[in-house]
Amino acid sequence: MAASFNVNSEAGLKKFDEYLLSRSYITGYQASKDDMAVYTEFSLPPPSKYTNVVRWYNHIDALLKLSGVTAAGQGVKVESSAVPEASTSDKGKAPAADDEDDDDVDLFGEETEEEKKAAEERAAQVKASGKKKESGKSSVLLDVKPWDDETDMVKLEEAVRNVKMEGLLWGASKLMPVGYGIKKLQIMMTIVDDLVSVDTLIEDHLCVEPANEYIQSCDIVAFNKI
Repeated sequence: MAASFNVNSEAGLKKFDEYLLSRSYITGYQASKDDMAVYTEFSLPPPSKYTNVVRWYNHIDALLKLSGVTAAGQGVKVESSAVPEASTSDKGKAPAADDEDDDDVDLFGEETEEEKKAAEERAAQVKASGKKKESGKSSVLLDVKPWDDETDMVKLEEAVRNVKMEGLLWGASKLMPVGYGIKKLQIMMTIVDDLVSVDTLIEDHLCVEPANEYIQSCDIVAFNKI
């Protein structure tokens, strides 16, 4: 079932912010049409109090300006509680049908001409300006859990810190009790948003060999823009 969001209301933004707490993108592990569809619903950047939405918005904005969104996506529905102000390019278009479901955008299927045009216009603007937007940074707190109480936590932390990527900097860490004699590793890291995807870091580096000899799972505890 497609995810559904209303970014034109406080309640909808709060729901979207909670959804993005443990995700870098709306669906999957790379930017897709789903992200583009929700992004285009914002007439202004989201309020700073919604830190996860702001982090996602800035990241998608940078990718769009670099024409970096190519994945097909899995489908998402965008809800709207108010009619957005029509742009000059939309004036003269026939009004939508009165059906309640017309406020929902079904993203299954091919990319629309409107989406293609929007992406092309953004790419043209960046090319004309000759300026590349400066990449933002984020501070991320990870929970890294061992297999059991016999796991060597020193080697577990070594396995984590041995992961090297451009735009990734490991920070302070500490062991936290979980229960039954088991402890987990909490570790800070700073990432360059355009270079490092936390989901990819976890799926392709921390939860595969050789690191998964010590690491059972990883969870994002906090994700904040710097």
